[in-house]
Order: sequence, then C-alpha cells, then structure tokens
Amino acid sequence: MPAGDAFGPHDRYEVDRAIRDAETVSRYEFSVFVGAAEEEARPFAERLHATLTAPERSVLVVVDPSARILEIVTGAEVRRDLDDHEVHLAALAMQSAFAAGDLVGGIKNGVMMLAEHARKPRMLHAES
Repeated sequence: MPAGDAFGPHDRYEVDRAIRDAETVSRYEFSVFVGAAEEEARPFAERLHATLTAPERSVLVVVDPSARILEIVTGAEVRRDLDDHEVHLAALAMQSAFAAGDLVGGIKNGVMMLAEHARKPRMLHAES
C-alpha cells in the first residue's frame, strides 16, 4: 500500500492487518494500491500486478478515490479458486462502503471477502 494523504497511521495499520489476515486465510498474496492511476485504470492495475513478487499467486486491489475507480486483478493460480462472480461481489461491497465514505472499511471488508472466496475447501475426511 503506497504512502499518501488518504490514510493515517492507524488506517494503514488496519489495511495492512487485513492484508495479512487475508493471506493467512487464503494462502495467496494480497496487495492494495490507493492513489491516482497514472493512465487508464485497468492497464495500470495489470502492470502493477505484473511487478508483484508472485503475480500468478497474487490479488491486487487498486483504488483511486478521487477518480472513483476500483480495479481488482487476480493471478492465474488465484483464478482457479476465485471466479469473476466472486470478485464482482467483493467489488460491489467495496463500492458500497466507499460511497458511504468508508474507504478503509471498504478495503478491509473487500480484501477479506476475496480471501474467503479464494480459500480452498477444507477436507474434513477422506474415503479409503
């Protein structure tokens, strides 16, 4: 998450904690970028995603509050467990929170929704 005026130290801590929790739940990497997209949002988000350490195992959330833009990019491996419909549901929840003026809460809840949807099902028992 980049430094910027959008967040104070407590807000940054809350979003960082949500990212760590999401990674623990899903076993995928999560990143959040909040700031101005340098050009068209989707290509910008895809380029940022490609620079991550393990893009195939990563989820990137890009939020440009001033332009009211939200982009979510998922890597190839993540897409096996997290489909477009589930990403869309998380995006809708985030946009609702943003519209209500809750940027940090929207990011936290959206990241956790993505993680919960991406969680691999637990095997309760195996048949012999």
